[in-house]
Amino acid sequence: MPTPQKCLSVIIPAYNEERTTRRILNRVLQLENLLEVVFVDDCSADKTPQIAQEMAAADPRIKYLRHAVNQGKTAALITGFAASVGEVVIVQDADLEYNPDDIPSVIELIINGKADVVFGSRFQVRKAARVLYYYHYLANKGLTFLSDLFTNLNLTDVETGYKAFRGEIIRDMVITSSGFGFEIEVTAKVAKLQCAIYEVPISYYGRTYEEGKKIGMKDGIAALWYIFYYNVLVSERRSFRNFAEVQRVLAERASAVPTDDPIGGAA
Repeated sequence: MPTPQKCLSVIIPAYNEERTTRRILNRVLQLENLLEVVFVDDCSADKTPQIAQEMAAADPRIKYLRHAVNQGKTAALITGFAASVGEVVIVQDADLEYNPDDIPSVIELIINGKADVVFGSRFQVRKAARVLYYYHYLANKGLTFLSDLFTNLNLTDVETGYKAFRGEIIRDMVITSSGFGFEIEVTAKVAKLQCAIYEVPISYYGRTYEEGKKIGMKDGIAALWYIFYYNVLVSERRSFRNFAEVQRVLAERASAVPTDDPIGGAA
């Protein structure tokens, strides 16, 4: 049986997640394709840094980075992407709303050469999903609908926390949003790249606000502006540092995948 390819960088942005930091790191460290975990502590005020630093000292696959001041999720992701080296990069929230057991199915299409970007959808054929706020569901569906109108993609879950990329795509992307704006911005920019984008079903174990959920109404309002701004006002070449080069690399890779193989990869 072949040895699993060590190609995956998992980016974990975290802010005051002492209750789940040890568990999420232990779960992610079990992934077969794991090359590294980039844990970005966004200036937590609880025991998150102590726990993460202790685990990083015990396992060289963990890179621990810390912001001097709290800057928000998108800033933490920018820091994590810049520090990553994996051929495949995925975002994993530190709060365990998303199950790391789903990561292999999210990245599989990238590893086998079929996809360049994969979103994990909470609204496709469902796995386990905690029943929570209906208004959040409506807001997500509304934002996904508007995003799809501008990108001409038929996504079902633009706000999903599980987004996986070929490393050269996400490391070359110019990310300028703040707070939770990453989800809308990155969707607009991969659409401009016209790369191969897939969705796969995932499970979702949402938290209540009492349990630490952080996204709120103001983030949804900001998302409306981001949909317009990144789809209409930001060009392809402002979206990536080396837009033409990334397109060329992706086109070469796509041409190497057999057209008679609907799954991709070796027979």
